[in-house]
Amino acid sequence: MSDSPNQQSHRVGLIGFCSDENSSFLRGPAQAPPLIREALYSDASNFWSESGIDLGREEVFFEAGDVTTDAPKEIDDAVNALLAQRLRPLALGGDHSITYPIVKAVARAHPGLSILHFDAHPDLYDDFRGNPHSHASPFARIMEAKLAQRLVQVGIRTMNGHQREQAERFGVEVVEMKDLKDGLALQFDTPVYVSVDIDALDPAFAPGVSHREPGGLTTRQVIEIIQSINAPVIGADIVEFNPKMDPSGMTAVVCAKILKELAAKMVER
Repeated sequence: MSDSPNQQSHRVGLIGFCSDENSSFLRGPAQAPPLIREALYSDASNFWSESGIDLGREEVFFEAGDVTTDAPKEIDDAVNALLAQRLRPLALGGDHSITYPIVKAVARAHPGLSILHFDAHPDLYDDFRGNPHSHASPFARIMEAKLAQRLVQVGIRTMNGHQREQAERFGVEVVEMKDLKDGLALQFDTPVYVSVDIDALDPAFAPGVSHREPGGLTTRQVIEIIQSINAPVIGADIVEFNPKMDPSGMTAVVCAKILKELAAKMVER
Protein backbone atom coordinates (compact mmCIF):
# COMPACT_ATOMS: atom_id res chain seq x y z
CA MET A 1 0.00 0.00 0.00
CA SER A 2 1.24 3.47 -0.80
CA ASP A 3 0.74 6.56 1.33
CA SER A 4 -0.84 9.73 0.05
CA PRO A 5 -0.71 13.24 1.50
CA ASN A 6 -4.47 13.38 1.00
CA GLN A 7 -5.13 9.98 2.53
CA GLN A 8 -6.74 11.45 5.65
CA SER A 9 -9.50 13.02 3.53
CA HIS A 10 -10.71 9.72 2.10
CA ARG A 11 -13.48 7.85 3.86
CA VAL A 12 -13.33 4.40 2.19
CA GLY A 13 -10.15 2.37 1.83
CA LEU A 14 -10.64 0.09 -1.16
CA ILE A 15 -8.35 -2.93 -0.87
CA GLY A 16 -8.15 -6.25 -2.70
CA PHE A 17 -7.05 -9.57 -1.26
CA CYS A 18 -5.98 -11.92 -4.04
CA SER A 19 -6.36 -15.08 -1.99
CA ASP A 20 -8.15 -18.39 -2.53
CA GLU A 21 -5.88 -20.92 -0.83
CA ASN A 22 -8.65 -21.77 1.63
CA SER A 23 -11.23 -22.54 -1.05
CA SER A 24 -12.62 -26.05 -0.70
CA PHE A 25 -13.91 -26.68 -4.23
CA LEU A 26 -12.68 -24.45 -7.07
CA ARG A 27 -9.87 -21.92 -7.24
CA GLY A 28 -10.37 -18.58 -8.99
CA PRO A 29 -11.53 -15.91 -6.48
CA ALA A 30 -7.93 -14.70 -6.17
CA GLN A 31 -8.35 -13.24 -9.67
CA ALA A 32 -11.43 -11.22 -8.76
CA PRO A 33 -10.28 -7.86 -7.27
CA PRO A 34 -8.88 -6.32 -10.50
CA LEU A 35 -11.99 -7.34 -12.43
CA ILE A 36 -14.34 -5.81 -9.86
CA ARG A 37 -12.37 -2.57 -10.08
CA GLU A 38 -12.50 -2.70 -13.89
CA ALA A 39 -16.30 -2.95 -13.71
CA LEU A 40 -16.45 -0.18 -11.10
CA TYR A 41 -14.42 2.24 -13.23
CA SER A 42 -16.06 1.25 -16.53
CA ASP A 43 -17.55 3.98 -18.70
CA ALA A 44 -20.63 1.77 -18.98
CA SER A 45 -21.89 3.26 -15.71
CA ASN A 46 -21.21 6.21 -13.41
CA PHE A 47 -20.08 6.78 -9.82
CA TRP A 48 -23.40 7.87 -8.33
CA SER A 49 -25.14 5.66 -5.80
CA GLU A 50 -28.87 5.14 -5.94
CA SER A 51 -29.17 7.30 -2.80
CA GLY A 52 -27.67 10.26 -4.65
CA ILE A 53 -24.08 10.16 -3.37
CA ASP A 54 -21.33 11.03 -5.86
CA LEU A 55 -18.72 8.36 -5.17
CA GLY A 56 -16.50 9.80 -7.88
CA ARG A 57 -15.49 12.72 -5.67
CA GLU A 58 -11.78 12.63 -4.91
CA GLU A 59 -12.29 12.45 -1.15
CA VAL A 60 -14.45 9.28 -1.15
CA PHE A 61 -12.10 6.42 -2.12
CA PHE A 62 -8.51 5.81 -1.14
CA GLU A 63 -7.17 3.14 -3.48
CA ALA A 64 -5.04 0.80 -1.37
CA GLY A 65 -4.30 -1.65 -4.18
CA ASP A 66 -4.16 -5.44 -3.95
CA VAL A 67 -2.47 -7.65 -1.40
CA THR A 68 -1.39 -11.13 -2.46
CA THR A 69 -1.35 -13.18 0.71
CA ASP A 70 -3.21 -15.92 2.53
CA ALA A 71 -1.55 -15.15 5.87
CA PRO A 72 -4.14 -13.95 8.39
CA LYS A 73 -1.66 -11.63 10.12
CA GLU A 74 -0.76 -9.89 6.88
CA ILE A 75 -4.45 -9.38 6.07
CA ASP A 76 -5.04 -8.06 9.60
CA ASP A 77 -2.04 -5.72 9.29
CA ALA A 78 -3.19 -4.37 5.91
CA VAL A 79 -6.65 -3.55 7.25
CA ASN A 80 -5.21 -2.10 10.46
CA ALA A 81 -3.10 0.28 8.36
CA LEU A 82 -6.29 1.63 6.75
CA LEU A 83 -8.04 1.97 10.09
CA ALA A 84 -5.05 3.86 11.48
CA GLN A 85 -5.69 6.49 8.78
CA ARG A 86 -9.38 6.74 9.77
CA LEU A 87 -10.43 4.91 6.62
CA ARG A 88 -13.34 2.51 6.52
CA PRO A 89 -12.11 -0.67 4.80
CA LEU A 90 -14.01 -2.08 1.85
CA ALA A 91 -12.28 -5.33 0.89
CA LEU A 92 -12.54 -7.26 -2.36
CA GLY A 93 -11.87 -11.00 -2.16
CA GLY A 94 -10.70 -13.54 -2.56
CA ASP A 95 -12.43 -16.38 -0.77
CA HIS A 96 -14.44 -15.91 2.41
CA SER A 97 -11.60 -16.92 4.74
CA ILE A 98 -10.30 -13.33 4.50
CA THR A 99 -13.26 -12.08 6.55
CA TYR A 100 -11.97 -13.44 9.87
CA PRO A 101 -8.68 -11.46 9.94
CA ILE A 102 -10.44 -8.39 8.51
CA VAL A 103 -13.08 -8.45 11.26
CA LYS A 104 -10.35 -9.10 13.82
CA ALA A 105 -8.77 -5.78 12.85
CA VAL A 106 -12.05 -3.87 12.59
CA ALA A 107 -13.29 -5.17 15.96
CA ARG A 108 -10.27 -3.66 17.71
CA ALA A 109 -11.33 -0.25 16.43
CA HIS A 110 -15.06 -0.88 16.91
CA PRO A 111 -15.61 -3.27 19.84
CA GLY A 112 -19.15 -4.60 20.09
CA LEU A 113 -19.84 -4.35 16.36
CA SER A 114 -22.61 -6.24 14.58
CA ILE A 115 -22.18 -8.24 11.36
CA LEU A 116 -24.65 -8.49 8.49
CA HIS A 117 -23.67 -11.50 6.40
CA PHE A 118 -25.17 -12.31 2.98
CA ASP A 119 -24.50 -15.88 1.84
CA ALA A 120 -25.96 -19.12 0.55
CA HIS A 121 -23.89 -20.88 3.24
CA PRO A 122 -23.60 -20.14 6.99
CA ASP A 123 -19.79 -20.66 6.98
CA LEU A 124 -19.99 -21.85 10.58
CA TYR A 125 -18.11 -25.16 10.28
CA ASP A 126 -15.89 -25.75 13.27
CA ASP A 127 -13.34 -27.51 11.07
CA PHE A 128 -14.06 -28.11 7.39
CA ARG A 129 -12.08 -31.04 5.97
CA GLY A 130 -9.27 -30.55 8.45
CA ASN A 131 -8.93 -26.81 7.85
CA PRO A 132 -10.24 -24.59 10.68
CA HIS A 133 -9.44 -21.54 8.51
CA SER A 134 -11.41 -22.78 5.49
CA HIS A 135 -13.69 -20.39 3.66
CA ALA A 136 -16.46 -22.50 5.20
CA SER A 137 -15.42 -21.53 8.76
CA PRO A 138 -14.79 -17.76 9.16
CA PHE A 139 -17.87 -17.03 11.21
CA ALA A 140 -17.15 -19.86 13.63
CA ARG A 141 -13.76 -18.26 14.25
CA ILE A 142 -15.28 -14.77 14.55
CA MET A 143 -17.97 -15.80 17.01
CA GLU A 144 -15.80 -18.02 19.21
CA ALA A 145 -13.36 -15.11 19.51
CA LYS A 146 -16.29 -12.87 20.51
CA LEU A 147 -15.40 -10.32 17.84
CA ALA A 148 -19.06 -9.48 17.14
CA GLN A 149 -21.92 -8.72 19.49
CA ARG A 150 -24.42 -9.88 16.88
CA LEU A 151 -24.32 -11.89 13.65
CA VAL A 152 -27.25 -11.78 11.24
CA GLN A 153 -27.11 -14.06 8.19
CA VAL A 154 -29.39 -13.50 5.17
CA GLY A 155 -29.96 -15.72 2.15
CA ILE A 156 -28.95 -19.03 3.75
CA ARG A 157 -30.21 -22.15 1.96
CA THR A 158 -27.69 -24.90 2.76
CA MET A 159 -28.00 -25.39 6.53
CA ASN A 160 -27.04 -28.86 7.77
CA GLY A 161 -27.23 -30.32 11.24
CA HIS A 162 -23.75 -29.27 12.35
CA GLN A 163 -24.18 -25.68 11.23
CA ARG A 164 -27.60 -25.43 12.88
CA GLU A 165 -25.95 -26.52 16.11
CA GLN A 166 -23.22 -23.93 15.59
CA ALA A 167 -25.76 -21.19 14.90
CA GLU A 168 -27.59 -22.04 18.11
CA ARG A 169 -24.32 -22.22 20.05
CA PHE A 170 -23.25 -18.74 18.95
CA GLY A 171 -26.72 -17.14 18.98
CA VAL A 172 -26.64 -16.41 15.25
CA GLU A 173 -29.78 -14.88 13.72
CA VAL A 174 -30.32 -16.81 10.49
CA VAL A 175 -32.78 -15.56 7.87
CA GLU A 176 -33.08 -18.55 5.58
CA MET A 177 -34.32 -18.03 2.03
CA LYS A 178 -37.36 -20.19 2.71
CA ASP A 179 -38.41 -17.71 5.42
CA LEU A 180 -37.41 -14.44 3.73
CA LYS A 181 -40.20 -11.89 3.42
CA ASP A 182 -40.22 -8.90 1.08
CA GLY A 183 -39.18 -5.63 2.67
CA LEU A 184 -36.81 -7.09 5.23
CA ALA A 185 -35.39 -4.15 7.21
CA LEU A 186 -32.95 -5.05 9.96
CA GLN A 187 -32.40 -2.80 12.97
CA PHE A 188 -28.97 -2.53 14.57
CA ASP A 189 -27.90 -0.89 17.82
CA THR A 190 -24.16 -0.91 17.10
CA PRO A 191 -21.91 -0.14 14.09
CA VAL A 192 -22.23 -2.75 11.34
CA TYR A 193 -19.72 -4.70 9.29
CA VAL A 194 -21.24 -6.12 6.07
CA SER A 195 -19.90 -9.29 4.44
CA VAL A 196 -21.29 -10.14 1.01
CA ASP A 197 -20.56 -13.60 -0.34
CA ILE A 198 -21.71 -13.13 -3.90
CA ASP A 199 -23.20 -16.65 -3.99
CA ALA A 200 -25.94 -15.27 -1.72
CA LEU A 201 -27.48 -14.16 -4.99
CA ASP A 202 -29.29 -16.63 -7.17
CA PRO A 203 -26.97 -17.92 -9.94
CA ALA A 204 -29.36 -16.32 -12.45
CA PHE A 205 -28.05 -12.94 -11.25
CA ALA A 206 -24.48 -13.88 -10.33
CA PRO A 207 -23.30 -17.07 -12.09
CA GLY A 208 -19.60 -16.37 -11.46
CA VAL A 209 -19.20 -18.28 -8.21
CA SER A 210 -17.59 -21.56 -7.24
CA HIS A 211 -20.61 -22.90 -5.36
CA ARG A 212 -23.79 -22.22 -7.34
CA GLU A 213 -26.84 -22.64 -5.14
CA PRO A 214 -30.23 -22.02 -6.85
CA GLY A 215 -33.07 -20.28 -5.06
CA GLY A 216 -31.14 -17.24 -3.85
CA LEU A 217 -31.52 -13.50 -3.47
CA THR A 218 -32.03 -11.08 -6.32
CA THR A 219 -29.64 -8.21 -6.84
CA ARG A 220 -32.46 -5.83 -5.91
CA GLN A 221 -33.11 -7.61 -2.60
CA VAL A 222 -29.46 -7.36 -1.56
CA ILE A 223 -29.32 -3.67 -2.46
CA GLU A 224 -32.57 -2.86 -0.63
CA ILE A 225 -31.39 -4.59 2.56
CA ILE A 226 -28.07 -2.71 2.41
CA GLN A 227 -29.90 0.58 1.85
CA SER A 228 -32.15 -0.11 4.85
CA ILE A 229 -29.29 -0.46 7.38
CA ASN A 230 -30.02 2.03 10.17
CA ALA A 231 -26.56 2.11 11.80
CA PRO A 232 -23.11 3.26 10.63
CA VAL A 233 -21.43 0.80 8.24
CA ILE A 234 -17.80 0.79 9.36
CA GLY A 235 -16.40 -1.89 7.06
CA ALA A 236 -17.39 -4.40 4.41
CA ASP A 237 -16.20 -7.11 2.07
CA ILE A 238 -17.35 -8.66 -1.20
CA VAL A 239 -16.03 -12.19 -1.60
CA GLU A 240 -16.22 -15.47 -3.54
CA PHE A 241 -16.59 -13.99 -7.02
CA ASN A 242 -14.89 -16.53 -9.31
CA PRO A 243 -14.05 -15.02 -12.73
CA LYS A 244 -13.46 -18.50 -14.16
CA MET A 245 -17.20 -19.11 -13.81
CA ASP A 246 -18.21 -15.73 -15.26
CA PRO A 247 -17.69 -15.85 -19.04
CA SER A 248 -20.15 -12.99 -19.72
CA GLY A 249 -18.63 -10.68 -17.09
CA MET A 250 -22.06 -10.15 -15.53
CA THR A 251 -21.01 -11.11 -12.00
CA ALA A 252 -18.21 -8.54 -11.98
CA VAL A 253 -20.79 -5.86 -12.81
CA VAL A 254 -23.05 -7.07 -9.99
CA CYS A 255 -20.11 -6.92 -7.56
CA ALA A 256 -19.35 -3.35 -8.65
CA LYS A 257 -22.99 -2.34 -8.20
CA ILE A 258 -23.10 -3.75 -4.67
CA LEU A 259 -19.73 -2.10 -3.95
CA LYS A 260 -21.18 1.30 -4.82
CA GLU A 261 -24.19 0.87 -2.56
CA LEU A 262 -21.97 -0.33 0.31
CA ALA A 263 -19.61 2.62 -0.15
CA ALA A 264 -22.56 5.01 -0.14
CA LYS A 265 -23.70 3.65 3.24
CA MET A 266 -20.15 3.94 4.55
CA VAL A 267 -19.87 7.65 3.73
CA GLU A 268 -23.41 8.83 4.43
CA ARG A 269 -22.84 9.13 8.21
